[in-house]
Amino acid sequence: MIRNATQTIGNLIDKQGICMISSVDSDGFPNTKAMLPPRKREDIKTFYFTSNTPSLRAAHYRENPKACIYFFDKRFFRGVMLKGVMGILTATESKETIWRDGDTLYYSKGVTDPDYCVLKFTAQSGRYYGNFHSENFDIQ
Repeated sequence: MIRNATQTIGNLIDKQGICMISSVDSDGFPNTKAMLPPRKREDIKTFYFTSNTPSLRAAHYRENPKACIYFFDKRFFRGVMLKGVMGILTATESKETIWRDGDTLYYSKGVTDPDYCVLKFTAQSGRYYGNFHSENFDIQ
């Protein structure tokens, strides 16, 4: 069993420069892509990412919110997969929460740019791999 799972998994997540996110397309197939790490996280339950409102991934989540995110540490060959749902937030307050200087490079109209949205992932369960052992866990 993972000792202090929230801290162990949180530390793994915070040290990664890439996050893999997955969605389900209209044919029921998984689609995975690399993303920059989340802009904000609340424990190991809630994660916030920036995205483009008209993106393929956002379209998938609008149709089917089931999602998966995966973080891996290739140096120590360990990783964590979190399963849950992805919401698309377009309210200015939500967008301001994770906005950073320099984001106008991607969203020229600033925080109110209609092309800018927040992907909010809420984890329900996960699977951790480390030290040649896998373990499933639920997230409260």
